[in-house]
Amino acid sequence: MVLKVFFPSCCSSADSGILIGRWISEQNSAVILAVVHFPFIPVQVKQYLGEVQRVTKVSVSVLGSWSNSKQEKEESLSEFLEDLGTIFCHEPWIQISKEGDSKFWSCSILQKHSKNPQEEEIILVYYDQRKVMLSHLHPSLETAGQRAEDASKLSAIFDTVARSQVLFMTDRYDEGPIKLTHWQSDGVEASIIVELLKQASVPACMLLTFLLSLLSGICRSRVLKFWPLSFLWSKLSTCEQLGHRLQHLQVISSNKKAQNQKQLMRKANIFVSLLIDVALGILLMSWLYRKNRIGHLADTLIPVADHVAEELQDLLQWLMGAPAGLKMNRALDQVLGRFFLYHIHLWISYIHLLSPFIEMILWYVGLSACLGLTVALCILSDIIALLTFHIYCFYVYGARLYCLKIYGLSSLWRLFRGKKWNVLRQRVDSCSYDLDQLFIGTLLFTILLFLLPTTALYYLVFTLLRLLVVIVQGLIHLLVDLIDSLPLYSLIIRLCRSYRLAAGVKFKVLEQQNGKPLRLLMQINPLSYGGVVQTYRLPTYSCYPRDSWASLCKKLFLGELIYPWKHKGDKQN
Repeated sequence: MVLKVFFPSCCSSADSGILIGRWISEQNSAVILAVVHFPFIPVQVKQYLGEVQRVTKVSVSVLGSWSNSKQEKEESLSEFLEDLGTIFCHEPWIQISKEGDSKFWSCSILQKHSKNPQEEEIILVYYDQRKVMLSHLHPSLETAGQRAEDASKLSAIFDTVARSQVLFMTDRYDEGPIKLTHWQSDGVEASIIVELLKQASVPACMLLTFLLSLLSGICRSRVLKFWPLSFLWSKLSTCEQLGHRLQHLQVISSNKKAQNQKQLMRKANIFVSLLIDVALGILLMSWLYRKNRIGHLADTLIPVADHVAEELQDLLQWLMGAPAGLKMNRALDQVLGRFFLYHIHLWISYIHLLSPFIEMILWYVGLSACLGLTVALCILSDIIALLTFHIYCFYVYGARLYCLKIYGLSSLWRLFRGKKWNVLRQRVDSCSYDLDQLFIGTLLFTILLFLLPTTALYYLVFTLLRLLVVIVQGLIHLLVDLIDSLPLYSLIIRLCRSYRLAAGVKFKVLEQQNGKPLRLLMQINPLSYGGVVQTYRLPTYSCYPRDSWASLCKKLFLGELIYPWKHKGDKQN
């Protein structure tokens, strides 16, 4: 048989005493939790362990003795340590000793009450109590008492340490009859600032919960469900982002305790994401309001819009001629060119009509940066959508006209082959046509076929312009999603305290010699950075299309509309 003794590394320099911990018979293992120093009264030790066992529901007992002899071992001390096995009556009785400056340890087993004592191979495993306690590789404390404990797994070791937290609350400064050595024996880890924040967070969370419930009630009211407001709420990315942040605030201010480590990390990641978002937004706002940068931005916006309109006019004049030497249909080319030129003229008039109010609009828009950098970026995306609305209209006109001709040509092509589209059964069936239908179909097919190059050229040009705007908006929304979903708190924890995000354990051999116990060091394996992002990544509101290149090319060829993103509740045509 192999006996495994899990010994805390913080007790390696403790004074001589007795070992208290838990014996796991299924694994033939002993988990040492602390060392009780001399002098002590055995009755008081038994009473103390009974109280700990009643609170923690862990069968804590005296497992053996610990001797740290910096001088020569006294004969009376060795006899006293052997007699302790008779007082506390634990089978087997573990005796661990460290001799002076020697790096070798001795560990022996006494089985006084066994009729057939057997020699057992001993493995001494060192573990860091602090890391084991904070690694959260153990089952949840709320569910540990409800389900049967699986003692055949290593998680029983972690569960024992985690549930014995009451044992670690006493330090060497306590004026009690029992002195212990454990990972918090030099003082319980605490911070005055953290404790004050905990006390202040309760009324702050109650006030924030009330305000958020009031705000969410207003958002769910029927007034916002009428057509103009509901349309704006579903189409403007700023409204979507505000609703997303409102959900985050409700999660943070909730008084419901996190059930597991993942929920706790999610709350912390949301809080840090909001904090950094607001800090970056305030920094942006302070930069905008210095040196009258908003006035300079407003003065630059009108000339840029005029320059874009002039470039579009030059492009349309080029298309109305002989672009790249192509022979276009003169009549259709002139009609489409004048139609789009008239829209550009309306757009220029619209921009100049708003020019006196642009600086005031930008001034108030800059104040929204105090809500966060993501809100400011979403407003920038909406402004780009409004400023390029004429390009979107050109793209929709060209796509619909091109789509109409493509579907018309495909329908007339089926007419030549004696086929037709069955709407009820959603399939192509055979059909017989008379001579008049074939003659009219031939004329229409010829007209649409010769007009197709002109329409396709306009569609191609405006599709490229639309894709340019979509790429810019997509990059902005990627940055917004990066700020919203990146688990910053988890990444900081992984960088500073990697054992808090543990993926498992590994064992390192410290000492292996004949006649001595095998000494191992149990180390915590942290999650990789990719695993941290994948495990604790926060959900976002945007749903970017995951179309393949073949699907995208098919949409472009058939003239279907392309959207940069799809919000909740949107329906693509």
